[in-house]
Amino acid sequence: MASILAVDDSEAIRNLIKVVLEGEGHTVFLKDNGHDALEFALTHTVDLVITDLYMPGMNGMDLVSNIRLIDHYKNKPILVMTIETADYKKEKAKMVGATGWITKPVDKARLLQAVRRSVD
Repeated sequence: MASILAVDDSEAIRNLIKVVLEGEGHTVFLKDNGHDALEFALTHTVDLVITDLYMPGMNGMDLVSNIRLIDHYKNKPILVMTIETADYKKEKAKMVGATGWITKPVDKARLLQAVRRSVD
């Protein structure tokens, strides 16, 4: 099973991710902002990062670009999860290093499918 860092400023979303993914046997680390997530990533390695796009302080785009500067995250999958659907946002996310996109609201099946595609 995978170790996953999930970053979202919404407690409800963090809890959903934790319940769904731990129910499948994954280990989930939760952070509520980009700064704490980046600090975690500097000292821990996970198999997958899932981040919200819009967060106060450091947003998801900035988090992705900063995580990609860490050697042990250069090739790790990073999924952006957001209500945003604009193609130019998806392209920008890819340009800064995101490997996938999950549109909110997310349900259990779509979340598990995205995780399986990323870590299998």
